[in-house]
Amino acid sequence: MGLFKRNPFGHILFIKRWLIRILGAMTHRRFKGFNELQIEGSEIIKDLPDNNVLFVSNHQTYFADVVAMFHVFNASLSGRVDSIKNIGYLWQPKLNLYFVAAKETMSAGLLPKILAYTGSVSIERTWREKGKEINRQVKMSDVNNISVALEDGWVITFPQGTTKPWKPIRRGTAHIIKQNKPLVVPIVIDGFRRSFDRKGLRIKKRNILQSMVIKEPLEIDYENDSVDSIVEKLQYAIEQHPSFLKVIPQEELAQAEELNKKRRYRQD
Repeated sequence: MGLFKRNPFGHILFIKRWLIRILGAMTHRRFKGFNELQIEGSEIIKDLPDNNVLFVSNHQTYFADVVAMFHVFNASLSGRVDSIKNIGYLWQPKLNLYFVAAKETMSAGLLPKILAYTGSVSIERTWREKGKEINRQVKMSDVNNISVALEDGWVITFPQGTTKPWKPIRRGTAHIIKQNKPLVVPIVIDGFRRSFDRKGLRIKKRNILQSMVIKEPLEIDYENDSVDSIVEKLQYAIEQHPSFLKVIPQEELAQAEELNKKRRYRQD
């Protein structure tokens, strides 16, 4: 009976465990080999409760960001501090770990569907679909699925809803925080955009220093903090508030703008 035990979304845990082991072994050198992942603050992970924890992060690629977090979280739970050395931590991975992703992204091909089985809470984006701006009402079933995932374990979300930097935080994340009252742990990543292609599947450059900083949980008054107040706290926490633009090197800003121009050209 234990062999076919399922999580709240119907995924068989035995299959999920082996998928994480295999995909983890296949991707480990992307963060500890071809490139080097510098980790800071991972000691926070092992002291977190087993459920109702929401990780919020800036976003640079579709898949590499989440895969790196799976490595770091499981390594930390196995006693490693700021290190993913020795992939033995993948043998008993945390199975109640989920990530929020666009349904359109997770259904586009065999590999994304396999990755979705490892823990995706797939939602329909209300603002964008197939590269075009839309205006669609939020599906309550999507909101409920995130709540179910939080009740069962940990959830990773990217509140900007895009891999482009400096985009506004989606207010839906703040509503989810007020509704579920999770412990909110901010993460700031860098270097993934330079290391990988946009999807995070193909290695674009090697010997790039990637970084992941895990911060202390946010102090949030779930009853009295407004949605706007929570949004602002998230912006500062993941270092995507407009004020951070003042301290970003101009060369890096120019590179980001050039990349966005190329993307807009391809879409047109």
